[in-house]
Amino acid sequence: MSAIVVQHIPTCEKARAGIKRSKIALSSVQFFIKSALNSVQFHKINHVSFISKSPPLSVLLLIGEKDMNKKLTSWLFSSFLLAAPLSLQAQYHSQVWNPDNGNGTYTNPVIYADYSDPDVVAVGDDYYLTASSFNCIPGLPILHSKDLVNWEIIGYALQEQEPKELFDKPQHGKGVWAPAIRYHNGEFYIYWGDPDHGIFMVKTKDPCSTWEKPVCVIAGKGMIDPCPLWDEDGRCYLVNGWAGSRSGFNSVLTIRELSADGTKVIGKPRIVFDGGQKNHTTEGPKFYKRDGYYWIMCPAGGVQMGWQLAMRSKNVYGPYEAKMVMAQGKTKINGPHQGAWVHTSQGEDWFLHFNDKYAYGRVIFLQPVNWKTGWPVMGQDKDGDGCGEPYLTYRMPKSTSHTKVNPQESDEFNSTELGLQWQWHANYNQLWGMPTNNGCMRLYTADLTATDKAGNPQPFKSLWEAGNLLLQKTPAENFKATTKIRFASKEDDQYGGIIMMGMNYQALVVRRMGDNFLLQQLYCKGADTGGIETEKTLATLKPTEMDTIPYSPAIYLDIYLQMKVKAGKCQFAYSLDGKRYKDAGDLFTLRQGKWIGAKMGFVSERKNTLGNRGWIDADWFRVTK
Repeated sequence: MSAIVVQHIPTCEKARAGIKRSKIALSSVQFFIKSALNSVQFHKINHVSFISKSPPLSVLLLIGEKDMNKKLTSWLFSSFLLAAPLSLQAQYHSQVWNPDNGNGTYTNPVIYADYSDPDVVAVGDDYYLTASSFNCIPGLPILHSKDLVNWEIIGYALQEQEPKELFDKPQHGKGVWAPAIRYHNGEFYIYWGDPDHGIFMVKTKDPCSTWEKPVCVIAGKGMIDPCPLWDEDGRCYLVNGWAGSRSGFNSVLTIRELSADGTKVIGKPRIVFDGGQKNHTTEGPKFYKRDGYYWIMCPAGGVQMGWQLAMRSKNVYGPYEAKMVMAQGKTKINGPHQGAWVHTSQGEDWFLHFNDKYAYGRVIFLQPVNWKTGWPVMGQDKDGDGCGEPYLTYRMPKSTSHTKVNPQESDEFNSTELGLQWQWHANYNQLWGMPTNNGCMRLYTADLTATDKAGNPQPFKSLWEAGNLLLQKTPAENFKATTKIRFASKEDDQYGGIIMMGMNYQALVVRRMGDNFLLQQLYCKGADTGGIETEKTLATLKPTEMDTIPYSPAIYLDIYLQMKVKAGKCQFAYSLDGKRYKDAGDLFTLRQGKWIGAKMGFVSERKNTLGNRGWIDADWFRVTK
């Protein structure tokens, strides 16, 4: 009897996430390998097991001595890769932005997408990142990396926001603010502030698996940006900032003690820092312990024009001495705003922070950190004053493994689980749509109805009130997003298509009118302040197919829709054959949403709420140069 170990390229986290998405357990993958090999008349495979559940995914096979040959090894690799669509989804490589230069250096941003207020935790050789998600669901994205440069989405910690009845409808800019992720006693914790409801915590032992139900640690208004610290004696402390829009004051940081399990308050809050006039808008604190000092690292000065502070004290409640450790300086990298210090298993120190790209959102930069003076100096310190400036390009961090990968963008919709790049604008409602087992995503036309605070129906103004928008973040400054859809309509005034969503938005849709479809541009300026949507008809299109059944017949249109984005401008286009595209509608200037960047994706609605719903069957969505 001989043994062979096969290590599949994807990280454990990605592999297990893929298995979860496809509803296939590790035992099923074991069965597949065993059955597949035996089915091609190799001698009996005596045993198949996963000997490692940490990257890389390792498979142990006990095989008869005579089967240990090149043919078997070759076939084993190919068969295991054939199983990948079922169990291990391939790692994604973006066509439009790759920070890894392939020569030992990287170029910022390491994530060219809106992951504002990032926090990162190192667990061994693995790094896990989360970020603000506000009203978007699923929320609290979890990204994984082996080298701090190459990142992929592996899941979400929050599947539904509470109070449910509130977040069942879009609550732009509310919800999850500035989370902190930590690893303690074998568990991952995420804390975040909801400025209207309090500070919440969610935890898990496996960041790829299901996270526990969130716990309200502190109820109340105004508290934001919490971060815990477990001290050497097991005591737990929490630092947080304050939102002036809810509390009437800001620029201060408070610390209080929590129970050892981090679930409830046992101490009173104490102000440990007041930014005052010198460091106004002090917020987003992250809490650490190093060399006997308690450290708070946080931004001040505002999102676009701010800087990074570091504070230290020998006592958890201070007093803290503060120093500016990174600023924009002479660079074009504005902010640089809040983020996370990481000490790696390779003995290096790094800082991830965001940079505000306005309509594109707040993207993620990576800077080296040195402690030569006893204080962290972030980026490059050309004049030696202890305050660094951001690097645009720098050497790669030292790491135990290195695989080029990017956050997911394109989607072939071949899985019965929704791709991890997609979010809704409110708590998910199954009436909005579902993945299918026939290689498409189905999105039903939702009712465009709005109500006032008393629950009375209101006239439709704009898609700002639509929760069923299926959207993802923009992935780069310049890109194309193209989709192939079949739109099925049962009644007049049902429509579907693609949208670039923000406080101003524009969409390209097809709308049923009689026995034809109208190609239309939808546009709204100032949607966040009550702006009214306008419609412009661009063309009349004949159906691709029509039902002949007598019951609730539908008409169908097969069409390709496209968004071409360059330097903040978006040009929509369409095609009937997927080869020749024609520009459609006006050139549109992207505008961010409420605390988020502009988002792109699908819209599927109906103004006539009588009769049966229509739907979009999205065949694929591809992001290219």
